[in-house]
Amino acid sequence: MRFTSEQRLDDGVLEREFTLGEIPGILWTPASASAAVPLILLGHPPLGLRKMYPRLVARARHSAAEGFATATIELPGSGDRPRWPAAEQARADLRRAKEAGEPVSDEIVDALILPLVDRAVPEWQAALDALLSLPEIGGPVGYSGGVISIGIRLAVVEPRIVAAGLFAGSLVPRAMFEEARQVTIPLHVLLQWDDEGNDRQAALDLFDAFSSKEKSLHANMGGHTGVPQFAGEAAAQFFARHLK
Repeated sequence: MRFTSEQRLDDGVLEREFTLGEIPGILWTPASASAAVPLILLGHPPLGLRKMYPRLVARARHSAAEGFATATIELPGSGDRPRWPAAEQARADLRRAKEAGEPVSDEIVDALILPLVDRAVPEWQAALDALLSLPEIGGPVGYSGGVISIGIRLAVVEPRIVAAGLFAGSLVPRAMFEEARQVTIPLHVLLQWDDEGNDRQAALDLFDAFSSKEKSLHANMGGHTGVPQFAGEAAAQFFARHLK
């Protein structure tokens, strides 16, 4: 891991950009941490870190106020990373289906999500290795955000992640439902009831598939970008219970 820039935000949060091989990322740490702090990995859709930055930094600052470090990395084929023709083709197929008013086929969903999960999860694990080697980062570790299938895979294969807050707002391949049955860590799942890009019943079925003894579904009225402020406060309480 190589840090490439550093700045203090106006609330004192330290923001550092880094690279891990070819993978860009950002680490945020609280202003006044006297000891190593827990870490939350911030998941996001494959729209590029530059586009997602305003939402990511808002989540990071909120988490820092609770005493958590947060970090995120650029997903494969996104942002300034090398183009991924297969992923671009899958996105184009998805757009065409939606513009034509056609149902999104399982083949499109699989092509869009499964290769992304296969590539992204080992990168998240490599980033976690590097982040936990820093003296200011301790544990335990949580995962928060989307793509929800990435969060599912990480919850299954990464024992250092002890709790996850998942956003039910992305397409989920059928194969991921089987993986969901292997998830046993505490879960806090956020669902926007009127999310125009989400199959509500599929989200409910996925929640039902999780094997976690502690899992809660927080459904709010409104579309994809209409998440109420108190939903973030509830997620913060969830991570405070499990990471402190």
